[in-house]
Amino acid sequence: MDLDLGPEIAEYRAELRAWIAAEAPPTLASLFDWNAPQTAGGRRGEAMAAAMADPAYAEWEAKLVEKKLICAQWPEEYGGGGLDAVRVAVLNEEFHRAGLPRIARGMGEWLVGPSIIVHGTPEQKAHFLPRIISGEDRYCQGFSEPNHGSDLAAVDTRGVVEGDEVVVSGQKVWTSGAAHANRMFVLCRTNPDVPKHAGLSYVLIDFTAPGVSYRPIKQMSGAAEFAEDFLDGVRAPLFNVIGGLGNGWKVAMTTLGNERGGRATTAHLGYEREFWELAETARKRGRDTDPLIRQQLAWAYTQVEIMRFAGLRTLAQVAAGKQPGPEASVAKLFWSEYHKKLGEIAIAIEGSDGLLRPDGDGYPVTGWQSVFLSSRAGTIYSGTSEIQRNIIGERALGLPKEPRVHG
Repeated sequence: MDLDLGPEIAEYRAELRAWIAAEAPPTLASLFDWNAPQTAGGRRGEAMAAAMADPAYAEWEAKLVEKKLICAQWPEEYGGGGLDAVRVAVLNEEFHRAGLPRIARGMGEWLVGPSIIVHGTPEQKAHFLPRIISGEDRYCQGFSEPNHGSDLAAVDTRGVVEGDEVVVSGQKVWTSGAAHANRMFVLCRTNPDVPKHAGLSYVLIDFTAPGVSYRPIKQMSGAAEFAEDFLDGVRAPLFNVIGGLGNGWKVAMTTLGNERGGRATTAHLGYEREFWELAETARKRGRDTDPLIRQQLAWAYTQVEIMRFAGLRTLAQVAAGKQPGPEASVAKLFWSEYHKKLGEIAIAIEGSDGLLRPDGDGYPVTGWQSVFLSSRAGTIYSGTSEIQRNIIGERALGLPKEPRVHG
C-alpha cells in the first residue's frame, strides 16, 4: 500500500530520485551495504569505517552539504534544507532504495540542533548550528547517571556559576559515541535549593577540555559501545547554557522528544531488511518448515508492517497540517519491544549454535547474538518501556498518575 501524499510530494520524490541518479558517485553503493540491518557486529563497524575512508564517501558528503541534505529537516534560515517531515521521510526512502548512506551528524543533528533552534538565542544559533552541519562539532549525550536510572530530574552533576562561566563536575554513564565526540550536551544541577526539575541547566561542554575523562564499558556481548564519563571542574562559558540557567528540564524534554520520535515514519525500512535476513537464516538452517518458527516469523512480519502503516498514518497527519500527539512514545515502545522479541526468535532459529560464541575469528559474538543481547538496551534508553507506558497512559488515555509512596 502506498500513501498518496499529493502531487507536490510526488514531484519532489521524482526530482530527488533524478538528482540521486545523476550525482551519486558510481562506486559508492558497491562499497558497503549502507542500509543493512545491524546484525554483523564488529564486522559491520570495520567494513563501514573502511567504506567511509573511500574518496567516494567524501565526495557524496560534500554534495549533500551543498544540497542542504545534511540537517535537511532544519529550517533554511539555520543552514538546513527546510524539509517538512513528509519530505524527510521521502528522502530517507529514496536513499534507502538507492542503497546510499543518509549521512547525518548524529546527536548534533537529531538532538542538540533542534533543542538550540527551539530554545537558543540568535547568537547561540549562529554559533553552534553551522558547526554541527559542517561536522566540526560531534556531540555525545551527558544525561544518565550511575545512581538515578530513569529519574532524569534527580541528576547530581553540579554546575557552579563562577563569573561568566559554569563549572561542571560529576559523573555520567551509558554514553554512546564518546570516543568520536568532541562536544557533550550535559544536564547538570545549577541550583540545589529549588525543586529538582527547576534547578537544572542544559550546558554544552568541550569534551576534550581539561577535567574530562571517560572509559569504555564492556557489555555482555563483549563489545564496548558505551562509556562512563568523569567531569572534574570542566569550564564552559555561560554562553553555552541553552535556554538559560534553571531551564534545563524544558530543553531536555525537547531533546528527548526528538530522540523518541525521530524514526517513527521510516523505522520500518531497516527492520524490514533485518526480517528478510532472518527469514533467509531460517531457510539456510532448515527451520523454515518448522510450524512454530513460521508462526514467529509471521508475527515478526506483521510487526514490521504495523510500523510501516503507523509511519504512513503519521505522515498523513503531518501532510494534513496536524501535529502528532503521543506517537513518539507509542513508536518508541513498539519498535524497542519488537526488536527484543526478534532477537529471541533469532536465537531460537540458530538453536544450540546460538549459545556458542564464535571461535577464533576475533569477534565476541555473531550477528544474531548481537541483536539478542543489544536489543535489550532499546527498551531502556530514551526512557524505559515503563516510562513510555506511563506517558501513553497519562497523556494519551487520560489515566490518573501512579500513586507515589512517601517515606
